[in-house]
Amino acid sequence: MLATATAGDAEMEARIARHQAERDKEWTTVEESVQIDRALLTIDNDHTLIIDCLALWVTNQLSTSDDNILLRTDETIRLLRFRHGASLIVTNEVGSGIVPVNETARRFRDLLGSVNQRFSSIADRTLLCVAGGVVPVVRLEDL
Repeated sequence: MLATATAGDAEMEARIARHQAERDKEWTTVEESVQIDRALLTIDNDHTLIIDCLALWVTNQLSTSDDNILLRTDETIRLLRFRHGASLIVTNEVGSGIVPVNETARRFRDLLGSVNQRFSSIADRTLLCVAGGVVPVVRLEDL
């Protein structure tokens, strides 16, 4: 597992600790909040990989430019294409609600949408989960 969360406060620290405690003890976890492209180089290409999650990863990079985040996205995707093991990418869908009232929240929503689209475009399968259930996803190119 490649975990992207950072503990900026006590509540997040407790949340991360809970997630760590719930993981199977046989799992190997690499914690990297920004440079997941570099972290991928340390993970066996034949093993199943879970990246959790892109929304936190984008949040961790908001102090840099959108172009830089998208370049890092493209590099991560390039490295994922060479993997032999399955790669499961967890993210959040943030574009279905109202348009946020502040500029930073709008930037995050739009940027995460672009990152999600880039990852989804190379995926064999994309699943949207709502309230614990899977909603079928149809890509425009499949219509």
